[in-house]
Amino acid sequence: MTPSPSVDRERLLRLLAGATFLIFFQAFMVAPLLPRLADLFGVSIEAIGLIVPAYLIPYGAPPLVYGPLSDRLGRDRVILASLLAFIILTAATATAWSPTSLLVFRLLTGLGASGVVPIALALLGDLFPFQERGRPLGWLFGAMAGGMAFGSTAGVMLEPVVGWRGLFLGVALLGLVVLVRLPPSRALLRGAPPRPRAPLRAVINGYVGLLGSWRGRRTYGYVLLNAVFHSGVFTWLGLYFIRRYGLSEIEVGLALLGYGVPGLFFGPIVGRAADRWGRTWLIPIGLTIAGVSAMGLALDLPILAAAGLVTTLSLGYDLTQPLLAGIATDLGPNRGQAMGLNVFALFTGFGLGSLLFSRVLRLGLNEALLIFGVVALAAAVAGMPLFRGERGHAAATKVFHD
Repeated sequence: MTPSPSVDRERLLRLLAGATFLIFFQAFMVAPLLPRLADLFGVSIEAIGLIVPAYLIPYGAPPLVYGPLSDRLGRDRVILASLLAFIILTAATATAWSPTSLLVFRLLTGLGASGVVPIALALLGDLFPFQERGRPLGWLFGAMAGGMAFGSTAGVMLEPVVGWRGLFLGVALLGLVVLVRLPPSRALLRGAPPRPRAPLRAVINGYVGLLGSWRGRRTYGYVLLNAVFHSGVFTWLGLYFIRRYGLSEIEVGLALLGYGVPGLFFGPIVGRAADRWGRTWLIPIGLTIAGVSAMGLALDLPILAAAGLVTTLSLGYDLTQPLLAGIATDLGPNRGQAMGLNVFALFTGFGLGSLLFSRVLRLGLNEALLIFGVVALAAAVAGMPLFRGERGHAAATKVFHD
């Protein structure tokens, strides 16, 4: 019996979530390995730490091209080509022979792999109406969170067994498994009907239009700010647990395991809540939880309490970034372009966050956590009136009947 379209759609959703998990797994398995890689290559941790922004910052730029390209050629071509690039370049990273070569491979991987997740998000906008989009977006952002959590943990735990090169090869192999399973879903993977070729001026005007609206500026601004906060804090949590509690690399991985767990298990639930009740209060609540968690880490706490704050820090991310992405999918007719700009803001923020935190770190680890926490709380207070129009279908229905 032929599967129903809804069954095919759910199957594709899970495959895209698997690809997203792997991309974020390999992105975040690197940060906790920085002390180990610094020793192996005989350089300072600050020098080897450049491989984190070397991946994250370039990752954010290509979606500005991939997005309009997917609007014109179809989502399938961009997603499949980008996933193939991710597989090849991740495997090639295992051959790095110096810090410079490792940095170059990370940079190229960021450029090549960045068409999968943003275009998958745009594709979900094609396949699901806005009132039902929170749940599938929750799946993808849950996969991101899970990749971040298990990448940070499994990376340091498996590295002594398979080596850092084996980690990259293993991720590439799993990516290949996902790639070969995608073609049967090609019809759905194509997404919305391709649009006619647009001149460069029209593409530029499209981005100007996205940023010209108040809703667009507010959404992308919060995407950038939220990414700076979370990347800045998370990238240096490994150093935090080593300095504060004297943990080994494996123990650091276990302490970081909570980051991503809320999104992995509750991402679809948060998405449904956003669909039903809107994003008006959820986004400021998420920023508040994240800010308080960062400030709590600056206190002299038992290690279990600190690990718990890592989990609540992740919950703050899960209540903000997926919901902001949901708004971005509704900003204009060229959904690929809108999501390309969203991912550009997101990963630019990720890269800047790790750099900015390293600069503030000169004041002290506690001071850096407090500063980032205060900024998040200020954004939460400002967000209360800014997002008051982002109501869900239940709230909108109530207002209509009232």
